[in-house]
Amino acid sequence: MKKILLPLILSLFCTLTTASDTNPPVTNIMGDWHGQLSVMGTKLRISFHISQQGEQLTTTMDSPDQGAMGIATTSTSFENNQLYISIKTLGAEYKGMIKDAVIEGMFSQAGMEMELVLSREVIIEQKLQARPQDPSKPYPYHSEDVIFNNKHANNIKLAATLTLPNNIKNPTVAIMISGSGPQNRDEEIKAFNHRPFLVWSDYLTRNGIAVLRYDDRGVAESEGTQENATSEDFATDVEAAVEYLQNRQDLNFRNIGLIGHSEGGFIAPMVAAKNKDISFIVLLAGTGVDGATILTTQSRKAAELAGATVEQLKFNEKISNQIFAMVKNESDTSILKNKLSDFLQATKLNAPKELTKDLTEATIKQQVKVLSSNWFNYFIKTNPDDFLSQVNCPVLAINGEKDFQVLPELNLSGIKQSLTKANNKDFTLKELVGLNHLFQTAETGALNEYAKIEETISPVALKIVADWINQRFN
Repeated sequence: MKKILLPLILSLFCTLTTASDTNPPVTNIMGDWHGQLSVMGTKLRISFHISQQGEQLTTTMDSPDQGAMGIATTSTSFENNQLYISIKTLGAEYKGMIKDAVIEGMFSQAGMEMELVLSREVIIEQKLQARPQDPSKPYPYHSEDVIFNNKHANNIKLAATLTLPNNIKNPTVAIMISGSGPQNRDEEIKAFNHRPFLVWSDYLTRNGIAVLRYDDRGVAESEGTQENATSEDFATDVEAAVEYLQNRQDLNFRNIGLIGHSEGGFIAPMVAAKNKDISFIVLLAGTGVDGATILTTQSRKAAELAGATVEQLKFNEKISNQIFAMVKNESDTSILKNKLSDFLQATKLNAPKELTKDLTEATIKQQVKVLSSNWFNYFIKTNPDDFLSQVNCPVLAINGEKDFQVLPELNLSGIKQSLTKANNKDFTLKELVGLNHLFQTAETGALNEYAKIEETISPVALKIVADWINQRFN
């Protein structure tokens, strides 16, 4: 499951050069313009670079906070002091009026309109303040940066941090496995200024449990790429981490466990089913049903929280089910892309416009790319029961009651059925009241709350996991 973090303003980066309309250029509009969008309480810097080619204006756009630079736009016009920039690949546009030294206008995308005031002044990245639970140095334990290699993936180097409790000889150790999408070793969510794995590792290590957390392949200091990779590929990164820890002399190689969040909770049983050296697994919002069911229920709950109508909910569910059926039944990627594109184009043409207004050419193109990807295909076609039903080591599975991404009752029930099938003698399932997908104390669990909550991880969740591990292995 792709973890929902923030609906990116820039969801597709185009590198093609494009020409603008043939409106007369005006010298005072050319050059660099900078502003900030406010998205769910998060500030995103946007820059436009306007230049002249012959009699035409051209523009590139940067979104430095999302790592997107030099995005080509479709057209640029400036007439009667009004600036218009179209970015069809993103389904976005900007309209503004120049007044003195600024341009006052609106940035719109996918039905959303946001104020964007541009000026010549470069906006410096704001240094985010630490959240209250972020630990500060010096730590009351040993912290060591390490490197390990994945021999099953071109021997790529994966960069990690290993934290070891003081005064405990050969402690139990847990490997943190992040949710989907590129994550660094802290599972940092920059848009929300939270570092969940940093908080988890700090708490566990203070409570006598060593922790290894690593940058995902292709992220930060780790080598490799996530392109064309699936959950099965990411599982080999975990296996490489296990092998590395087994060769250290300062850890209990008989007590190596896995703690997986979200997609990491899908990957952990995958590894434990194959490797009987895994001593325990902890599933933080782990999945217990197939990917199609996860995404269908996630989408419905998210839409309900956003105030969608019954008609919208039924329409989205119907379209999703048809798409998932295509993905499951078509193994040829090129054929699948054509089928998906034709289906979405027909949907846009035939369905009520109020239900398809956000289905632009750009969003169709991007959806086809995502839906036909190796990662998506594997996730939709693979049931976690395939692995959970073979797991015999101790298992702790916890879900937040307000988690809209991995619904607790549905998934904990699926995990229970699979572990019962495995004849697993030691598993614990808990639904934690009032917690969301990140295990923050929340009011509704909706996405727009994540950044507003100062708490990174509920102390209740932290204590449950640490106590459960220590009761069995320390």
